[in-house]
Amino acid sequence: MRALLLNAENKSATVHIIPRPLPSDGELLIRVEAVALNPVDSLYVSNPLGETGRTVGSDFSGTVIESNSPGHQVGQRVAGFLQGACSINNRPGAFAEYLVCPADQLWRVPDSMTLEEASTVSLCALTAAQGLFYRLGMRAPFSWPVTRGGPPGTESRGDGAVAPFSVFIYGASTSVGMYAAQLVRRSAEASGVAVKLIGAASQARFPLLQAEPYAYDALVDYRDSNWPGQVRTLTGAANGVDFVYDCISEGATVKMASSTLREGGKMAIVRSREGGAFDPDSLKVDPVYGAVWEAFGVEIQYQNLIVPASHQARAFAGAFYTWLSSGPKLTPNPVRLMPGGLERIVPDGFALLGSGSMQDRAQHREEPHMKPVSAEKLVYSIAT
Repeated sequence: MRALLLNAENKSATVHIIPRPLPSDGELLIRVEAVALNPVDSLYVSNPLGETGRTVGSDFSGTVIESNSPGHQVGQRVAGFLQGACSINNRPGAFAEYLVCPADQLWRVPDSMTLEEASTVSLCALTAAQGLFYRLGMRAPFSWPVTRGGPPGTESRGDGAVAPFSVFIYGASTSVGMYAAQLVRRSAEASGVAVKLIGAASQARFPLLQAEPYAYDALVDYRDSNWPGQVRTLTGAANGVDFVYDCISEGATVKMASSTLREGGKMAIVRSREGGAFDPDSLKVDPVYGAVWEAFGVEIQYQNLIVPASHQARAFAGAFYTWLSSGPKLTPNPVRLMPGGLERIVPDGFALLGSGSMQDRAQHREEPHMKPVSAEKLVYSIAT
């Protein structure tokens, strides 16, 4: 089969022919139909952690062609993500014609969703779910093995209900941000608790974010230097939001986002201190951070960090995937279907994403498919 393999010495990746993998007990063999690109994919090709010869890439969707799990049948359409060259281990990634994946780390794609759309969901939607429910403690719209109470920092009205609360999402038009908004709405629907959802994005994205399925109550322009004050004003007497989810988590934005919190509020970030290059001592609170890779339930090393194996994190991910499998729950990110296949991911897709940070997306090319990325996901069809 063809696969996109890391060349750590040259800080690049090229397509090679390698043997097709064989599924073990509890695993499925998937024919990959589409892959979606994430900044982390390009980051760890330009700054390699994995060894030469490792398959890169994370998000995928495809068709089951061999099943060693009683819960999945040949022919089912599924999606998930792998950890392609994003840490120090030898696990292969997703940018290949075939892959194997544990059955509990996949979800069944509903008939109403294309496989190209489905490829955009897994990594970013799970990242958002982990941030909101697993780390901040908001009520999830699905059950999972470890029970938690209501949203931390909210107050009971004395009748068993929970008082309305507010959530601010910085980077509302990012892939994670768009899933986070939907999950906040699904949480409110499931719990019956009123939520005020505030976001920061460019004004050009306001119409998209004000409409369903995101339905922001208020938006601020991140280019306005006073946006933190505007967010606090929007919360009225509380003078700050209950929860902040920073979907950018780079440099000064982390401090600015933390300043929108009320006393006792909580904040989650998507990059570690090392990855986001921010000063934790300047923040109003100590933000919670965790890697999405926790979902695999194995020890992971990257960015001088060791993420311990967590059966609880894997159980949470499995519950989230079960929820996704039960029917259409989330609207996928808008898809930009890129021309070509595996061979065009590095020269086109990775060129658009840069080396992982938002500031490193200065690529300028004239082709229509090479316009700057905003509020959409780069997707490649994989022909076999």
